Amino acid sequence: MRITRTRSAGTRLAAGIVTAGLLVGLAACSSADDGGGSDEAVTAGPDGTDDGTTLTLWTRAPLEKQAKLLVEAYNDSHENQVELTVVPNDDYVAKVGAAAGSDGLPDLFAADIVYVPNWVQQGLFQDLTEQIDGLSFKDEINKGHLAAGTADGKEHVLPFVLDLSMLFWNKDLFAEAGLDPEKAPANMAEYAEAAKAVQALNKPDTYGTATGLNCGGCLVFTWFPSVWADGEQVMNEDGTESLLNSDTAKEIYSTWKDLWDSGAVLPSSEDEAGPTWTAGFTEGKVGLMFYPATLLSSTTGFDVGVSGIPGPEGGASTFVGGDGIGVSKDSENAAQAWNFLSWMMSEDAQVGVLAKNNDVVSRADLADNEYAAQDPRLVTINEVAGQGDTPVALNFQQAFNAPSSPWLTLVRDAVLGDGANVDADNDEITAVLGQ
Repeated sequence: MRITRTRSAGTRLAAGIVTAGLLVGLAACSSADDGGGSDEAVTAGPDGTDDGTTLTLWTRAPLEKQAKLLVEAYNDSHENQVELTVVPNDDYVAKVGAAAGSDGLPDLFAADIVYVPNWVQQGLFQDLTEQIDGLSFKDEINKGHLAAGTADGKEHVLPFVLDLSMLFWNKDLFAEAGLDPEKAPANMAEYAEAAKAVQALNKPDTYGTATGLNCGGCLVFTWFPSVWADGEQVMNEDGTESLLNSDTAKEIYSTWKDLWDSGAVLPSSEDEAGPTWTAGFTEGKVGLMFYPATLLSSTTGFDVGVSGIPGPEGGASTFVGGDGIGVSKDSENAAQAWNFLSWMMSEDAQVGVLAKNNDVVSRADLADNEYAAQDPRLVTINEVAGQGDTPVALNFQQAFNAPSSPWLTLVRDAVLGDGANVDADNDEITAVLGQ
């Protein structure tokens, strides 16, 4: 395996925290804007072709670990060989856009799942409908990722690596604060009570909770699930109207405002734009927070509990993020590329590579596997994956993830301000979604 890095790998960011405007600019770069993905369809047998072809694959730096493991395992067991290029997260959209405009995309490329609908519409992925529909386990594949890559009934991507937002708590700090270290907060009120209890310990540089209040991607990844946990939605089905001014959503903002005003939130959360938003918990200095499941292995030196993210009334949900992957419009090796994709969804890859590395599998029928069974937290993560959601909207980037997004304005107004502008800010999100 040859790995190319265009710069040093970045820190894990959730749900596509990228520079505003790049995604919009991609439309001008794309050579295929037909509203439903490339007209080219992959034609190959169920397992594709394994004839010694060299394939190229691009991925974002946050998924470097998983991508390397998958590529190494594939190369060790196949005639085809995959050459992996790892691109810094902040450079990825621009690199894909430039390559799309010059017909220079690799055979395979992964994409943050919230951008997949936009790139499918621009025709950057080939049609995989026949191959995906032919998989005997298709109904077990994560539905959010499949839906994000579907346009006009045509399917274009499979899940590459899932990343789930979960409630993590520091059992050691819970015990010190007189809380039951084996019990997760059942709703947002209990979440706030636990954060305040840890804060009341008055331990140096230790806080009840943390988040990224200047990071739209962090906030959709971790706050949307609280809405879903109460059985509500954040957008309409078409992704053109924001529903983030509901009573449930306002109660979530109110809880966080109370936590902020009480001093139980890590102070740097106010300006946290993404790069270090999980650092406090990873260092054992935060009592509980909504945290990426892929970072479970980074929580060493203290005992950690894991559960789904609750809503104001309880329940549990998660943002099913991560990346999808497909065959690019420019690939002349589609049958060989499908061979990699079909193997990637196999038990050998899902369990023997990803689950073995404590990562979430993309197939529900493989969730209770031999490796997950060794750690009850992994079983919990896999189970909650089926209760989560992946929001789909063509203008997701501009509405939610961009540094100047109306979603970020709404949260900051509601938590750091007086909360009087939630309805107006929600209207602004709808205006962007509907453009």
